[in-house]
Amino acid sequence: MADLIITVTIDDTDQLLLNNDLLDIDEWVQGAVTGKKNNCWKRFQREWTTKLMDDESFTDPIPSNKEDLVALITSRDDYKNRVERDAELSIVLEGE
Repeated sequence: MADLIITVTIDDTDQLLLNNDLLDIDEWVQGAVTGKKNNCWKRFQREWTTKLMDDESFTDPIPSNKEDLVALITSRDDYKNRVERDAELSIVLEGE
């Protein structure tokens, strides 16, 4: 998977509004993304460490670094990303 590059377009009016509160718009956006990445990592690590510890069929060591843990989890048959989980949920809700 290649690095993801995201572009944000902010019109003149919104730039004026943001500049009223922020010293540097780009720095703020980068910080917001960094914060979100960190929060997602913490949730992912907590959720999957618990699942692996509760899974009697999983007997391998749990990786201690981010890259190896993410690779292990995302290669599992029971792993589903947000889009897949939401799709499953909508199927269940439609069936009610």
